Amino acid sequence: MDGSDDRTYEVTDSERAYDGVVASVRMDTVVMPGGETATREVVEHMGGVGIVAVNAAGEVCLIRQYRHPMGERLWEVPAGLRDVAGEDPQETASRELEEEASLRAGRLDRLVTLATSPGFSTEVVHVFLATDLADTPKQTREHEESEIEIDWVALS
Repeated sequence: MDGSDDRTYEVTDSERAYDGVVASVRMDTVVMPGGETATREVVEHMGGVGIVAVNAAGEVCLIRQYRHPMGERLWEVPAGLRDVAGEDPQETASRELEEEASLRAGRLDRLVTLATSPGFSTEVVHVFLATDLADTPKQTREHEESEIEIDWVALS
């Protein structure tokens, strides 16, 4: 991601295996070092944001919601997909914080940008620190988000 090593493997064939709403899958045939070829599955993902919202008391906002791939309700920081074309990751983080936690950040700083599973996925998640928080009106939520629980946990 930092561009320090510009070596790429030549893709000699690419076949779309699946197109979905959140992710798609393609099968690439690549030439490996030494000239051998290999097939690599690539999950194309739009990416997302995560927000570590810390209030004046030093507590972190966590949300709990059902995550179907895991088959259970998980505690996590507010997060969301980069599903608005052309939207800057910081704008996405601000929008998602309000949608999921009914919070607005006076300050939003990027903590890290992560390639979550670079061995098979293009997903990149931008994680932000949100401070100087203010409550906003509760959003109307759908699907799994309609049952979101919110809790504040000491950062320590």
